[in-house]
Amino acid sequence: MSGNLTLALLIGVLYTVGTYLLLQRTLTRIVIGLGLLGHGANLLLLQAGGPAGAVPFIAKGGSGGTAGVVGGTADPLPQAMVLTAIVITFGVSAFLLALAYRSWVLHGEDEVQDDVEDRRLVRRRAQDDHHELVRVVRPEDDL
Repeated sequence: MSGNLTLALLIGVLYTVGTYLLLQRTLTRIVIGLGLLGHGANLLLLQAGGPAGAVPFIAKGGSGGTAGVVGGTADPLPQAMVLTAIVITFGVSAFLLALAYRSWVLHGEDEVQDDVEDRRLVRRRAQDDHHELVRVVRPEDDL
């Protein structure tokens, strides 16, 4: 299997920038990062599918021999996976854009805030772990 180095580098850049933007706190950057990751995934799947230019439903070196009969079929899995990735990326982007718009309408910004309830749960779990650790260290307290 041969690959295109320029396309591989482009895929790496798209994944790098997309991951960086996905880790930001503003929803606009997250949406852009998700789009870049989606394009990187699509290019990766197309790169894995083989070289472009041939008819997609006729494989090279097929076993057919008569005129008008297709010798073999190409593997449709990369194209199907790209279509699936496009649909998933579009759906998630639409959801995040709606979420960013709603956050902008309600709060005037699209930055993701820390959740107070999550902080309380983490603090409670840490206290429970501490009590469990104390119980393991001093088992005579249970008697």
